[in-house]
Amino acid sequence: MILVPLITPFDARGRVAADAHEALAHQVLRDGAAGLVALGTTAETAALEPAERAEAAAIVGRVCREHGARYVLGAAGGATAAAVRELREIADAAVVPDAVLATVPAFTRPGEAGVLAHFEQLAAAGPVPLIVYHVPYRTAQPLDAAALRALAALPGVAGVKYATGAIDAETVALLGDHPAGFEILAGDDVLAPALFALGAAGGILASAHLATARWAELAAATGASTGGRESGHRLAALAAALFRAPNPSVIKAVLHAEGRIPTPDVRLPLLPAPADVVTGARAALRLVT
Repeated sequence: MILVPLITPFDARGRVAADAHEALAHQVLRDGAAGLVALGTTAETAALEPAERAEAAAIVGRVCREHGARYVLGAAGGATAAAVRELREIADAAVVPDAVLATVPAFTRPGEAGVLAHFEQLAAAGPVPLIVYHVPYRTAQPLDAAALRALAALPGVAGVKYATGAIDAETVALLGDHPAGFEILAGDDVLAPALFALGAAGGILASAHLATARWAELAAATGASTGGRESGHRLAALAAALFRAPNPSVIKAVLHAEGRIPTPDVRLPLLPAPADVVTGARAALRLVT
């Protein structure tokens, strides 16, 4: 299962290109994605105005419903009380998501017990299941396999976007004793093929804007065959090329070069991807497709 955290395309005047946004959502679903994530980090959510965020969520939600696809909504998660209020408002959204992707509180480093207490309150307040976004190289809050199993045991917590930046003993321990009913979704694009082979249920992958069908095929396969290994290596190389400048600048540049979005523009503090990085990413894409 591949979920694509959708970018937010901009037009030549710097506004959200709503038509291109909708067309891109339709295309990645037609190409094999099982669902979409609206307002994730890849969407440059922090740089969007409130009205733009509402429009983006409505577009992605509506397209997912048209395709019968899974719709996940990204949500802030720093302060527990504010996150609870945000979750309660989701019940009144134009399209209610199937799940909310909520990041482990960043920068405060509340400890594993604090993270558990935070998500316990969010899960009790939210109208839909939660997917915990565990990305310690951004949040500065590590969680071991036991802590993730404790989160999995909370009613209302359905899974984790697992983006630790490495495959280590804790990764193997978690996937080797997979909590029942708890989706472990790869969140580091370069490591996703290896996590699929270890038993991850799928991934939330920005790289899957491109070569979507290949990512979907790999996630559905066991990864044990020679063909699966070769495809996994090429997709991992593509992912590495797409992340050689801050995300989503390279992905947007390649989508623009393919005529799929009107501009490659990102909003500050992001800068456009360097030309040589874009050239390298396009070359890696040709090897996959």
